[in-house]
Amino acid sequence: MQDPNEDTQWNDVLRAKGIIPPKKDAEITEDQIVSLLEETITEKTKDGVDLDKLNLDELDELEDSEDEAILLEYRNKRMAEMKSMFEKAKFGSVGEISAQDYVEEVNKAGSEIWVVLHLYKQGIPLCSLINEHLKNLAHKFPMVKFLKSISTTCIPNYPDRNLPTIFIYYEGDLKKQFAGPPDFRHADLSQDELEYLLGQAGAIQTDIKENPRKQIKDKLFSDLNNDW
Repeated sequence: MQDPNEDTQWNDVLRAKGIIPPKKDAEITEDQIVSLLEETITEKTKDGVDLDKLNLDELDELEDSEDEAILLEYRNKRMAEMKSMFEKAKFGSVGEISAQDYVEEVNKAGSEIWVVLHLYKQGIPLCSLINEHLKNLAHKFPMVKFLKSISTTCIPNYPDRNLPTIFIYYEGDLKKQFAGPPDFRHADLSQDELEYLLGQAGAIQTDIKENPRKQIKDKLFSDLNNDW
């Protein structure tokens, strides 16, 4: 813990806020520093400044204010978060695997890694549609490991009636599976619907919180009622 009696810019900010006295006689706790940081963030939000939506250059501009030291601390926190996200965003495409690759690519994918594996077969329209959707979703969610494999290449004698199949793993453990057309609801599955299903399973962090198919149906019913 930094000495509250030192003549530093950080201590000047804390004294100005009334957190520590003018030199001597008091100690500032980590909880008080966190409280002050949260208070400043709240004040900036009330002023119409959403710190979470600012880029690093915009945070630099705000550092000229009286809360410079606190905003610098927040900027460093954002930089650490961005670095962490960049390090995790290492996929971005759909890899093809065989049975020999399964353990290494799926079960040993690594710490905090979600894996989405699609078992498919050529000539099945829904499989082809899902492969196309997954290609786009892999680009959209590069922190998730998207894989595909021809069903019988990956699992000998895997029945076609279970296709398409999607297995969802986290840190090597199976968390969810979709097997067969009924689990995907209909043959014209949209990319948004697949994103919703994967989001519900926890594999991706999506903004789609409601079933897109339900929203389409609700709009159709609304349009029909308006026509009447």
